Amino acid sequence: MTGTLVLAGTPIGEVADAPPRLAAELAAADVIAAEDTRRLRRLTQALEVQPTGRIVSYFEGNEAARTPELADALSGGARVLLVTDAGMPSVSDPGYRLVAAAVERGIKVTAVPGPSAVLTALAVSGLPVDRFCFEGFLPRKAGERLSRLREVGGERRTLVYFEAPHRLDDTLAAMAEVFGADRRAAVCRELTKTYEEVRRGGLSELAAWAAEGVRGEITIVVEGAPESGPAELDAAELVRRVRVREEAGERRKEAIAAVAAEAGLPKREVFDAVVAAKNAERDAAGTS
Repeated sequence: MTGTLVLAGTPIGEVADAPPRLAAELAAADVIAAEDTRRLRRLTQALEVQPTGRIVSYFEGNEAARTPELADALSGGARVLLVTDAGMPSVSDPGYRLVAAAVERGIKVTAVPGPSAVLTALAVSGLPVDRFCFEGFLPRKAGERLSRLREVGGERRTLVYFEAPHRLDDTLAAMAEVFGADRRAAVCRELTKTYEEVRRGGLSELAAWAAEGVRGEITIVVEGAPESGPAELDAAELVRRVRVREEAGERRKEAIAAVAAEAGLPKREVFDAVVAAKNAERDAAGTS
């Protein structure tokens, strides 16, 4: 008899939001794999539960090494409960490797549905929720962050991101550059907690607000691209966008191709604009 892997959602803020089954699973599990064992201890105390199973840590730093051990326990018949600090395991949190290992071994995987910052932010954002995509955390480096945002520049579905508070202003500014200053968005901070706040507005407006400093857990919801397609850009704007990409480290050929894709134009048109601008600068320098 093989065991069962249980993915359990934990509160993202208010402990009273814990699903009713969570307490029962915490008490009955043979093994509890927790992202932070100290937080787990506080959660069990709040729920007045006394776990009887073995408790092990399972976080980003040891996830790869600990997965085989937990998979072996599952193969031996154990009921393994996986919990993260908040929300559902494997959603921008540890869990995917263990789920994949369990599935590969033919082990049952089930879940205790619980709170989700992604769905909660979507619900309160005031933006369309019929179609959306979750993009997780953006890269920390500015150039990589811009590249990732450009990949979804024409995405019409609502976009959801997680972000650290100290990078929020830079991220919103980058979004304003790629998606447009007036693209609607909502910054959801400390969801379901005492100081919950949802700030709505255009991306440039939100970036200015965030520059003053923001604290807490952050989820960003961004409106999808308009169906009318990208706005028509003049030659000067095309050249500016190519230069921004070059300054971020891209080669000119790749920068021209990316800007052409963003603007919905042939690459030759963007190339010609860049060459014309270079010639104009050279002529101006020659006559000065």
